[in-house]
Amino acid sequence: MEEKPPSPLRIKVNEKEMALQSPTTLFRLVNQIKPDTDLIIYNGFPVTSDLPLKQGDEIVLIRKGEIPSPEELESFMMARHTPGVHQKIKKAVVGIAGLGGLGSTVAIALARVGVGKLILVDFDVVEPSNLNRQQYFLHQIGKPKVEALQAILSQITPTLIVRCYNERLGWENVERIFGDAQVVVEAFDRAEEKAMLINAVSQKMPDKYVVAASGVAGFGDNNEIQTVRFSPKIFIIGDQKTAAQPGVGLMAPRVGIAAHHQANTVLRILLGEEK
Repeated sequence: MEEKPPSPLRIKVNEKEMALQSPTTLFRLVNQIKPDTDLIIYNGFPVTSDLPLKQGDEIVLIRKGEIPSPEELESFMMARHTPGVHQKIKKAVVGIAGLGGLGSTVAIALARVGVGKLILVDFDVVEPSNLNRQQYFLHQIGKPKVEALQAILSQITPTLIVRCYNERLGWENVERIFGDAQVVVEAFDRAEEKAMLINAVSQKMPDKYVVAASGVAGFGDNNEIQTVRFSPKIFIIGDQKTAAQPGVGLMAPRVGIAAHHQANTVLRILLGEEK
């Protein structure tokens, strides 16, 4: 009885699907596709030794110093991610209310991880005291935060879609602005604004998740910053007690810890890990 030839290996190389004769190896592929490669990333991890290839492998080949095309840049940025993550979140839409220390940091983290679209809302401009914890630069002082952050994000990942609203967020416009978002990040400073947003999203768009923050000031213990599930659709991040006040300021390290808790919670929601 005649033996059937082995099924072709279907893998991805720099986000492009390929079919290869089986069996074959990683180094054989590299020599065929890009022999001058400096860095080989195999299923999210850099490798220096040859490996047999298997179905579904994801491989990224990088030559250092080479300027990639926008399409290649996207695959290179996602090369170190856990396989399968990018495909699940590249069409996701996330809204961010407030672009200060929390919001600007969350936006950059989500852009780097590959979220496809961000809705940014803030009515303020960049001013000098923002630079102690917010993701802006000296030359951006005086610019609307939505414009300044959009410019930064475009330098990180040009394929990201950014929709900006340079206006004050209130009960009457929450649904209009965040109607497309799957998750809304609350990143305000004032307690009454936080409560307004959480209540508005919960009542007007109950299918959406809210990732909020409470208690991120000072320089207290890192591990006091916690992620708490307040309700099935609401997460609150912080120590729940340390608000900014005279004698207790807002500073980059602790604000950054909370912001990255928020960004990771958004990622978990989008990946279906928080059902």
